[in-house]
Amino acid sequence: MPQITAPLLETIRDKFAHVSHCPEQGPRIFFENAGGALTLKSVVETSARCAALPDNQGRANPGSRALEAVIRKAKDDMAVMMNAPGGQFFAGESGTELLFRLIMNACLASARGGQVLGTTLEHPATRSAAARWAGIAGQRHVLLPHDGATGTVAAEAYACAVTPDTVVATIVHTSPVTGMGVNVAACAAAIRAVAPECFIIIDGIQHAAHGLIDLAAYDADGYVISPYKMFSRHGYGLAWISDRLSRVPHNALEGGPEDNWEMGTRDTGSYATLSDVAAYLEWLGGAVSGATDRRARFKAAGEAIHAQEKALTDAMIFGTGNLPGLADMEAVTIIGGADNPAREGLVALTVENVASAEVVERLNAAGIRTHLRKADHYSGNILTPLGLDTCVRVSMCHYNSIGEVAHFLSVMQEIAGPKPEMQDTAG
Repeated sequence: MPQITAPLLETIRDKFAHVSHCPEQGPRIFFENAGGALTLKSVVETSARCAALPDNQGRANPGSRALEAVIRKAKDDMAVMMNAPGGQFFAGESGTELLFRLIMNACLASARGGQVLGTTLEHPATRSAAARWAGIAGQRHVLLPHDGATGTVAAEAYACAVTPDTVVATIVHTSPVTGMGVNVAACAAAIRAVAPECFIIIDGIQHAAHGLIDLAAYDADGYVISPYKMFSRHGYGLAWISDRLSRVPHNALEGGPEDNWEMGTRDTGSYATLSDVAAYLEWLGGAVSGATDRRARFKAAGEAIHAQEKALTDAMIFGTGNLPGLADMEAVTIIGGADNPAREGLVALTVENVASAEVVERLNAAGIRTHLRKADHYSGNILTPLGLDTCVRVSMCHYNSIGEVAHFLSVMQEIAGPKPEMQDTAG
């Protein structure tokens, strides 16, 4: 598997804005990537350049035609980067808005009385959309339970819950609370084996920054990401839909192209920054593999990112150098378990007798940015079944370093302490 070496990591880190310094806080380690990854410097530059352009698309002038070319290129780049089997890409207000739109149209285009299937692992963007639009479309919404011990959901669970009249199914690629990935290709195959015409919508928002996206392998009808969680910027989401979903009735201007899902004038800068993300990943894939084929470079980048993040989470959980890991700290409980192959760059934890809010505050005071998750409408589906009110989410990306993990562990030792036998050995 392609690896990110120490010299390459320094080059990678230099491509991101505020990689080790917060403009408000000063020096800090950024372990809050699940809340939004760091932004490529090229994205910042492209955003500023595009924001200054006065032209709109669809005009008979060179400036307008240039904008249209930028958008076409971005869509072409996404098709290669995500290995899209036809269909179309389009931008929307946010990842959440796009998931609502895809699920709405899939439900309304499907038979009344059918089943809309999801899981309790999913973000409220899919759960809420499915509940609302299944009700409006006269369908029954069913949520199959995820595995609380592993923090994920298996294809076998879908196989047990899918019925021949399942008309829409949703899958989360990676949980933003547990950090565990889902085998979406296997889940989709289990669904199609029983309900081959079902519309399958995948929430790829959390997964996008942490490994390869291969739409051709998923056999789905929709896939949504939030680019600010994939090295771009806030203010928009990106959806891919299959040719089949493209053709269902949907909001559009009368007299306009029948397969157009974009509403109004596009922000060219949002598309242009997707090309920046693609260029970065293509560069990274070439740097770790030497491959010349574009898709091969994207694949190599995804593999290298996954390997780097596994090294980071392994160090955090099992220790690095002479520092004990979280698994060695008796007061720490790791959600999803210490040894979980589904983990993607994220460790969610609690500390006995120390409130999660205090853990986050003390880490922040030490220059380490993490996040408090509460049993609310965002995370209650994960935390409440575990009997937890809160947890600490520590989320990493491939540009983080083992040195940053070591500093985190040293602070966590002060907060939680190692196991007693380790303390005795040290003495």
